[in-house]
Amino acid sequence: MKPIINRIAFMCLFFCAIVRAEVPTFTIEIRDHLFFPSQLIIPANTKVKLIIINRDATPEEFESYELNREKVIMGGAKAIIFVGPLVPGDYPFFGEFNPKTAQGIIRVEN
Repeated sequence: MKPIINRIAFMCLFFCAIVRAEVPTFTIEIRDHLFFPSQLIIPANTKVKLIIINRDATPEEFESYELNREKVIMGGAKAIIFVGPLVPGDYPFFGEFNPKTAQGIIRVEN
């Protein structure tokens, strides 16, 4: 009985790893109170992983009302934010601490 349970557990872990690996990952950097890239294109109807890297020495808050996300990222640190699945359209985001300069948009396309 134990070998069957072990095989089932292994298969579950294996398939979970495959599913986890298939999540598209995109990187946005914060430099000089600006987002790079300022426009990011992601696929529609797909959950994606955003890695936000703050290259500045000061903290910044990634915020988007349309995505319902906000996350403070300390200077020199990074954060992971999952979004989606989303319908096609434009989803603006901004830096709460530097809203006049730190602005961007996530464009969701088919």
